[in-house]
Amino acid sequence: MSVAAGTVFGMGTEVGAHIVWDWNGTLFHDNDAIIGATNAAFAEIGLAPITLERYRALYCVPVPKFYERLLGRLPTDAEWELMDGVFHRHYTERRVRCALTEGVTDLLAGWRSAGHSQSLLSMYGHDELVPLVRDLGIEAHFLRVEGRTGPSGGSKAAHMVRHLAALAGSVEAARTVVIGDAADDAVAARHAGAHAVLYTGGSHSRASLEGVEGVPVVDTLAEAVDEARRLAA
Repeated sequence: MSVAAGTVFGMGTEVGAHIVWDWNGTLFHDNDAIIGATNAAFAEIGLAPITLERYRALYCVPVPKFYERLLGRLPTDAEWELMDGVFHRHYTERRVRCALTEGVTDLLAGWRSAGHSQSLLSMYGHDELVPLVRDLGIEAHFLRVEGRTGPSGGSKAAHMVRHLAALAGSVEAARTVVIGDAADDAVAARHAGAHAVLYTGGSHSRASLEGVEGVPVVDTLAEAVDEARRLAA
């Protein structure tokens, strides 16, 4: 049975500080699965393997633009469909060896126990995301867990607007902080009228993230939560 989009696990009543968490590369430490699946996709069209360091230096959203940086052109529709399918198949195989980023459970519990709220918005497929969050035992910390329901490869901006609209009455954009590992997380936050904090442990290098004007860049999720507390005050 598929899971309804935007699964809500609990809803508070007081409007206060809120975090929207990213999943891949942020709460879920899956760098090894990402790079392994990426190289499997590259092999399908004759691209040489890429190191994690090079991936983090070049990665961008929408994903076809990332492939353009490596190919020197946008992939054709057929190439994109092929690589996207291979990537997701190999990622699913490798994902089982990944885990939550160190300290996540305590950070989520601490933010919640302080009377604040949080939700999860990811471009990972919704029907895969929700069972994974549940199996990892952290679903109760979130007002809403929402993954991608349409085609892969796009930006998060429009999804962020809809995500916060679905939480209207419990969340105010001005007191919301998006925590993610990609420049696109900051773009999405700005699009929705929220703040952002960018974390260096995922898909982007520190140098890439520091190119986003006016957004704090941190090396740990504990620092990200401290920044969120400050920004949402």
